[in-house]
Amino acid sequence: MIASPSPLTAPLTPEETAAAAAQTGVIAYAWTIADDSLRWSAGAAERLKAPDGLPATGRDFARLVDSAGQPTRYDRIHQALLTDQGNGVAYELEYCFRPRDDADLRLWIEDSGRWFAGPDGKPARATGTLRVINERHAREQQLSFLARYDGLTGELNRWHLIEVLMRDLNEAVHMRGSCGFLLICIDNLAWLNEGYGFGVGDEVLGAVAERLRRLMRGEDSLGRYSVNKFGIVLKQCTPDELAIAAERLLVGVRSELVETSRGAIAASVSIGGVTAPRHAGTAEEVLARAHDALAAAKARRVGSFMAYRPDPEREAARRNSRELTDEIVSALNERRVSLAFEPVVEARTRSLAFHESLMRVHRSDGSEIATQQLVPIAERLGLIRLLDHRVFEMAIAALTDDPGMTLSVNVSPASIIHSEWWSGLSALLRARRGVAERLIVEITETAAIHDIADTRGFITRAKELGCRIAIDDFGAGYTSFRNLRELGVDIVKIDGAFVRNLTRSADDRAFVQSLLELAHRLGLQTVAEWVQDEEAAAILTEWRCDYLQGALVGLASPRLLTQEPQPPAAATR
Repeated sequence: MIASPSPLTAPLTPEETAAAAAQTGVIAYAWTIADDSLRWSAGAAERLKAPDGLPATGRDFARLVDSAGQPTRYDRIHQALLTDQGNGVAYELEYCFRPRDDADLRLWIEDSGRWFAGPDGKPARATGTLRVINERHAREQQLSFLARYDGLTGELNRWHLIEVLMRDLNEAVHMRGSCGFLLICIDNLAWLNEGYGFGVGDEVLGAVAERLRRLMRGEDSLGRYSVNKFGIVLKQCTPDELAIAAERLLVGVRSELVETSRGAIAASVSIGGVTAPRHAGTAEEVLARAHDALAAAKARRVGSFMAYRPDPEREAARRNSRELTDEIVSALNERRVSLAFEPVVEARTRSLAFHESLMRVHRSDGSEIATQQLVPIAERLGLIRLLDHRVFEMAIAALTDDPGMTLSVNVSPASIIHSEWWSGLSALLRARRGVAERLIVEITETAAIHDIADTRGFITRAKELGCRIAIDDFGAGYTSFRNLRELGVDIVKIDGAFVRNLTRSADDRAFVQSLLELAHRLGLQTVAEWVQDEEAAAILTEWRCDYLQGALVGLASPRLLTQEPQPPAAATR
């Protein structure tokens, strides 16, 4: 006896199928291709907003469809590459449906189904379903728009703008012509955001974009390059035309106040421009040189225009920076960072007190990269934290190997405020008991005053581990002794610029003597840098400077200085 199907496996009845379709918004149809007759499921006209009923033929339905140049259902079926093997051939398409010829209503439809062949193998009938997808289509259109355009201003976004620049530049090269690029910066937008709120800043951005669009030529392209910058690609543009266009934009933007929700606000822009391929052969060069020109315009006067002018020295410096960047990265990867050690001695006995460890970065050929070149580039590119970490790794390893050693190590401002960098240093010190007490962390005075709160936090954490803290190059900035007391430093290193001319400059002598007196009143130890001769050493010793550092007592060397205490040399005045 064959069991009857259970409720879980029994097929849906036609009534259940129709009810399910109605609940999900699906509309079914059957199309007989031979006589073009079209039949619809119940309620189809209502769901497709056609109170007078839906067309009864495929041809009449097609008149209400806007396929926007895409293949229609008829095309999909009759141009199909597959043949019906008995189970039909699937198709799917999207189109805009207009329920009535004269109506503004538009419905976006997803149409999917299968067509079946007749005895001759050609399409004979099709069955399928329609679903209204207005909301999904709107989301897809929005995503597609945002992929190419800026959501705030409606202009090209950065990536699409660069695409247009590349296209027009290639065209100019091919046609032996010229194009231009203007980089336009809204002046003081950060101040507007801070003073009025970001909503008002957005209103100003939108208003400036509208003015730029109105003032530019029709064949040119406008895009939002960054938060406060726009770019305009000018087709078939000579240097003279570039300057004329820039001046028109400058005047047009500042000629009227911008009406915002917080009242009328004056807006102005600064512009840098470049002509290509005359002054730039690639899109990357166009953008870099437009930035150079914009920086020159701002340096001259906010609200002005500057065209790019070749500067061999600047280009050489830029090439050198790129080469140094590659050298720094490869030196880190290939472990070509080392330490040099400069002795610091007690002023009265000249016995060794500690060494300052100095970073040395070597090129692949063994030559050394000058620190004054290396550090600014490393700071600008964010590589300084990696260098600092490597230096501390080597310094801590040296302290671990020699329990009698004390080292001071410089740390950059970028590392001080970086939590992950501090976590790495903390882990290194905690893993090696007794090392932190022999480590002096040096912070430059300018770094200390840049953000007192961040510096104080770093110093507190370092001292909790047992480190001592020194302020390096003291006197080069504007730190008060009150700040030194608040920061809780242990050592003050007097900037060598004041020590170097100590014997010849009365002003330097007055400054150094006053500084030493105040430091001792606060209980701080002092180090005089750049001590060159015995006469300066004698003066510093008489003024109770604790330690001396410089050419007189020893230059930086890859090897540690080992020396017995020596009696102070006779002072000569």
